Amino acid sequence: MKSKPPSRAPASVVDLFCGAGGLSYGFKMESFQLAAGIDIDESCRYPYETNNKAPFLRKDVGMLTAPEVKKLFVPGGKRILVGCAPCQPFSTYNQKNENPNWQLLQSFGNLIDCVRPDVVSMENVPRLMTFKKGATFRRFVNTLKKSNYHVVWGTLYGPDFGLAQTRSRLVLMASRLGEITMPKPTHADRHRTVKDEIGNLPPLEHGGVDERDSLHCASRLSPINARRIASAKPGGTWRDWDDDLVADCHKVETGRGYSSVYGRMSWTAPAPTITTQFFGFGNGRFGHPEQDRGLSLREGALLQGFPHDYEFVAPSERVQFKKVGRLIGNAVPVNLARAIARTVRSHIEGLQ
Repeated sequence: MKSKPPSRAPASVVDLFCGAGGLSYGFKMESFQLAAGIDIDESCRYPYETNNKAPFLRKDVGMLTAPEVKKLFVPGGKRILVGCAPCQPFSTYNQKNENPNWQLLQSFGNLIDCVRPDVVSMENVPRLMTFKKGATFRRFVNTLKKSNYHVVWGTLYGPDFGLAQTRSRLVLMASRLGEITMPKPTHADRHRTVKDEIGNLPPLEHGGVDERDSLHCASRLSPINARRIASAKPGGTWRDWDDDLVADCHKVETGRGYSSVYGRMSWTAPAPTITTQFFGFGNGRFGHPEQDRGLSLREGALLQGFPHDYEFVAPSERVQFKKVGRLIGNAVPVNLARAIARTVRSHIEGLQ
């Protein structure tokens, strides 16, 4: 017997920096009413609105005003404000730390201070806690505390929440209603694997497209990369190859430490962190465990926790690897989003 979906939560949600809708979708699964998703990227509109059945507003969060946000919430219910400020400024991939987008986190904090929603959740990369010696994160937390929020935070490990991907994310929870707790692991004893998530998809050649799902498509490999992936072992590195296949940059001293590229995933373990370039074999350990190709776009979406039927491209639109890869890789993993939503729901219901 199927379990009944949860009843409609007595709260509405506004999602800042909503992207393709991963965070909102987690709240939708917990039967929250989605008031709106807001993002500056117009390409997010179709996947957000189509899958979440909620309006998308194209707006720079840095220019958003408190009255604009307040009027989005459904009158009479609790107000939930969630978001994931762009994480690239805080990522280890951004070594210079000169990206001005880090200021968007403070814009998020300023909106919270003015809007005063009942509950807030913020998701980002763990490195935010040490970025500029932690000053950016401390400023955000202090803004919430001065606005009388009870604030908790911690690093959540994706596999502990049913995500078949070794992604760790910083999650902050804050409430003006009383003490709130962090999401509790649901899969700590049994992590889902790559095979659990994508093992039943139809096989593909590199450059191929599944006739039943245009998103199950794999990028075409160059002749040398086709030879390389044929020699790649699950969980192995390019050090396993014959010398004529090793890239010149990996033969010099400065390149020998980069062993996490040109690799295959293992069927029996979670995938590595899905980036915006996961569809490229040379961009990480993104080779299919047994087929001689990189991950398809659909496989990347599944490993991010999206359901099989999540739409990223309108039927009349051509699938573009870079565009869709960015939407998928930048998304909040749905499993973590649902864990956050479940925690908010329990918090609100516990106060009734």
